[in-house]
Amino acid sequence: MLVNGVVPGVNPIDSIVIGAGQAGLSTSYHLRRLGIDHLVLDADDAPGGAWQHRWDALTMLDVHGVAELPGSTPPPLTTARANEAVPAYFAEYERTHDLPVVRPVHIDHVDDEDGILVVHAGDRSWRTRTLVNATGTWTHPFLPHYPGMETFLGEQLHTVDYPGPEHFAGKRVLVVGGGASAVQFLGALAPITDVLWATRREPVWRTGEFDPDAGAAAVALVEQRVAQGLAPQSVVSVTGLMLREQEQEAARMGVYDRRLPMFARIEPDGVRWADGRFEPVDAIIWATGFRPAISHLAPLHLRSAAGGIQLDREGRGTTAVADPRVQLVGYGPSASTIGANRAGRRAALGVQAALVAAPAEVSTVGS
Repeated sequence: MLVNGVVPGVNPIDSIVIGAGQAGLSTSYHLRRLGIDHLVLDADDAPGGAWQHRWDALTMLDVHGVAELPGSTPPPLTTARANEAVPAYFAEYERTHDLPVVRPVHIDHVDDEDGILVVHAGDRSWRTRTLVNATGTWTHPFLPHYPGMETFLGEQLHTVDYPGPEHFAGKRVLVVGGGASAVQFLGALAPITDVLWATRREPVWRTGEFDPDAGAAAVALVEQRVAQGLAPQSVVSVTGLMLREQEQEAARMGVYDRRLPMFARIEPDGVRWADGRFEPVDAIIWATGFRPAISHLAPLHLRSAAGGIQLDREGRGTTAVADPRVQLVGYGPSASTIGANRAGRRAALGVQAALVAAPAEVSTVGS
């Protein structure tokens, strides 16, 4: 069976992109412009990347819009649901540019067979000379463990499962985490129910405008970690927190002043601090972030001794230092819609360089 001119498991292709979110689509666009035969393998049933799984109450205004994919115009800043507007934008982009997306494909692992990378997905496999990983973080939520959490009788949800604020009306809710998602949840919940906020570290608030210089400085901090082979932090984690207009009501209610340190344990009806203080809660929202979804790359041994994947150009590039056939986009400094777009072009050029460095003896794509 041919899939975009390639027989899975038989014909090697010049490149495979894993993931069809912002980073994957941007990469595919640039690969096509360079004339590089490739496929995009996406785990979802439909276009939209992680956006299609976000909560209904999240609007385009809440996310301050989405950076435009190359050669296109992004959805406007309106009250339209982000989980509808962005998937529609991605779907139209795939159609307009005729991008070779195959879905749904759930990748198990990628290994090396005699110099060819083999992407395995159940009983299917694809052979490729280069690989671009654009799997992001949404499928790898981080949930810390606290003593007693399995005894809690209320509801525990991670950001990835957040159903929207109305679900919690009338409940006393504890939001755990010190990032932008926690701030957004508190802002949405405070006007309709009782909320508490617990963070492991004191929140860092941003007082100045987040201009291009500030953004570049934040990205540079993430690049430094990636250049050293350390596990990346999100760009948001180093920018500081800001309250948007829609969160000002919660600020007036004092929600963001209630900066409770982390509790010592969880009990059936609430949480208890080390000093014995107890807070009853009906629900806990774990806004504790995500980690890069890269476990399928483990057989390639890309991780450094420091625990992360080291990238070229002192962390500013997308090429894995341990294996130049592999590009990573949406990883570390490119883990934002703007960063993903730029990384897509760099990754396509990285693929081109790898193909030039090790040209195929016989091209079998499309045969």
